[in-house]
Amino acid sequence: MSKIYVIHENNEWTAHLINRLKELNLPYEDWLLDSGTVDLSVAPPEGIFYNRMSASSHTRGNRFAPELTNAVLAWLEHHGRTVINGSRALQLEVSKVLQYLELEKYGVKTPKTIAAVGKENILKAAQAFEGKKFITKHNRAGKGLGVQLFTSASALQNYVEGDTFEEPVDGVTLLQEYIESPESYITRCEFVNGKFLYAVRVDTSEGFELCPADACTIDDLFCPVGEESSQPAKFQIREGFDHPVLEKYERVLAANNIRVAGIEFIEDKDGNVYTYDINTNTNYNSEAEAKSGKYGMLEVAKFLGNELENLHELVRG
Repeated sequence: MSKIYVIHENNEWTAHLINRLKELNLPYEDWLLDSGTVDLSVAPPEGIFYNRMSASSHTRGNRFAPELTNAVLAWLEHHGRTVINGSRALQLEVSKVLQYLELEKYGVKTPKTIAAVGKENILKAAQAFEGKKFITKHNRAGKGLGVQLFTSASALQNYVEGDTFEEPVDGVTLLQEYIESPESYITRCEFVNGKFLYAVRVDTSEGFELCPADACTIDDLFCPVGEESSQPAKFQIREGFDHPVLEKYERVLAANNIRVAGIEFIEDKDGNVYTYDINTNTNYNSEAEAKSGKYGMLEVAKFLGNELENLHELVRG
């Protein structure tokens, strides 16, 4: 019998989805790809394959999980299997450069960003932000990796040449203009089956690391987009949220065959919206959802169930 196969490297982030699949009595199999093998001489099983590989896998000791997942996804796609968030989604998950280029392609404004490899080039790139605040971040990131705020090139030099400099796992450091929200919050828009589900307001008043960087603190004391958070008051679903950018987001997701994602933006004092992250390994805050009665993982599980039923109908037909 066909199943839903959940591809990932972090049990903690996947447990909430598994619980929903059980709740709906959907057949599933857990594919933990922190390590493993791919036998290219055999065909994969029939089913629906949902990729939840994370860009931050290396911070949990799973340095090559995305590379293994890339091989698995290529294998699945070669055999014509139904893959949710396939190879292209993974490419964007592990590269903010690709994310920004795709967003800009569809008319979505992103912060001014320069990618640099090598400390000398990082310092040189800072000249483009002279007189302005800017941040550094990792190209392959998650959890706020490498996020630091700077007000001058000299401050950046002290960091880059000091003992606390964080080398990106792919070697690519991003320098990005610092977008300041007058009300100290960012908005994360959730999408299931490529369609807008809801938006969450995330309070960033406790640190610039959340604004406009990935919405997780550098030291990982809490994960604002996680199902469980030590500071749930930071999150509030924005009831009735609507914005012209949502249509553009849906076009970006459709063009890249991304069916489940969270997209984050920040709004400056003049009302300009800057989008800075596409997260294809999306999670949800349980307390915010409980207050609104909207449940992201439940919707994901229902979507996967519908895809499985469509596959069964195709086989029967």
